[in-house]
Amino acid sequence: MEKNWIKIFSSADFYRSEIIKQVLCEHQIDAVLLNKQASSHRDFGDVEVYIHQQDFSHAIEVMILNQI
Repeated sequence: MEKNWIKIFSSADFYRSEIIKQVLCEHQIDAVLLNKQASSHRDFGDVEVYIHQQDFSHAIEVMILNQI
């Protein structure tokens, strides 16, 4: 992972993390997923959403306004 990326969300539910990523991207916030789930068992680990550090305030605002 490059410098200046921070984790803004984490969930065991892949689809929920993907929705967060898509909402952020729709608001021109670059977001990436980091899947840390075990490949054999989806019950272990999380899927994390990362954004650029300078977008943190805007991302929090977007998440609050969209109730996610």
